Amino acid sequence: MTAAHPGFAAVMADLFGAAPPARVGVALSGGGDSTALLALAAGWAAAAGVALAAATVDHGLRPGARAEAAAAGEMARGLGVAHDILAWQGWTGRGNLQDAARRARRALLADWARARGIDAVLLGHTADDQAETVLMRLARGSGVDGLSGMAALRRADGITWARPLLGTRRAWLRDWLRAGAMVWAEDPSNADPRFFRVRARAALGGLADLGIDVAGLCATADRMRVARAALDAATADALTRLADVDAAGDVRIAAAGLAALPGELRLRVAARAIMWVSGTQYRPRRTALSALLERGGTLAGCVWTEAGATIRIAREPAALTGRVAAAGARWDGRWRIEGPAVREGARIGALGAAGLRACPDWRETGLPRASLLATPALWRNDALIAAPVAAPGGAWRAVLDPACGPLAPDCDYRVEPLADIAI
Repeated sequence: MTAAHPGFAAVMADLFGAAPPARVGVALSGGGDSTALLALAAGWAAAAGVALAAATVDHGLRPGARAEAAAAGEMARGLGVAHDILAWQGWTGRGNLQDAARRARRALLADWARARGIDAVLLGHTADDQAETVLMRLARGSGVDGLSGMAALRRADGITWARPLLGTRRAWLRDWLRAGAMVWAEDPSNADPRFFRVRARAALGGLADLGIDVAGLCATADRMRVARAALDAATADALTRLADVDAAGDVRIAAAGLAALPGELRLRVAARAIMWVSGTQYRPRRTALSALLERGGTLAGCVWTEAGATIRIAREPAALTGRVAAAGARWDGRWRIEGPAVREGARIGALGAAGLRACPDWRETGLPRASLLATPALWRNDALIAAPVAAPGGAWRAVLDPACGPLAPDCDYRVEPLADIAI
């Protein structure tokens, strides 16, 4: 077991305060950054009385990946840390490989953490990763949100994701590993110029003459996070004043109030409403949002309509085709149906036109027909058991899961930069 590093302990105290989570996970790829993170976290956890576990995602994309994951597990167990290998089998060979792998990795790690009662997962991103991210987003024309870079602390998927090395340089971590005679594996994809990040890393090395370096790009991210926090606070205030959620789970916004907001805030309010209704974690593109505000229509599985003084953002029924969940489970990322136990085979699905026909008094709810079509219902085969939104008052009720969070966004990321643990 490695000794606790005082700089790392100080960063962890800065992230989590005097009472860290009881159980913490580490995302371990076996590369230099995550290996250093695990060794540093192992010393900290032993001193802090925290239960530590690690997981390696085997993407199954290279012949040696499984052996590398097994080697990472041996290294973890050598540090006294329990280890699991999580296999990804979802790559179809189409689309953006790195983005698909990143999303799959996050989902697998979140499931792993929840299953083991782990409250927080540590990620090994460094100051170099932050600088590369800002440079890549600058190349794509990102605004404040994109240029704020990666968050040191963020809550998503019911897990706290922390990046305690975000203030520390990659080279220092490798020097520290060498000093401790620790070994790591290098992923060959990190040198593959087909990937945008690899090209950004190479380009960054040639920009120092212009004063564009890791420190400067990280400072830009720090300043953008301050600006983002101010915009998020203004967005939350606007949503609190102008919007509410009705029984169908639709967001209703006062049209005149939205029109009176500055353009950037209008876009942010619209984006937040769409993300909340659809359950997506990704903000729609700016051009698509602007078109939606101007003409209405559909976007990201939502329908935007304006009638009189009210704008309504509802779930698009077509987006729910084939989307089902077991009775008692969360459906469409937001809903649960609570009530008496049901026999095996019951499922939650959209009410749809057939279900609505079985609810002759649905107009008494005062909710639009199109909205009711997308509300949750309890089914067994083709038989409707309950429609808690369209036919309320029965033994079952539909509730919005607290995990989907409030409509008004919380500022769930750190504004202050993290210290360099090497200092």
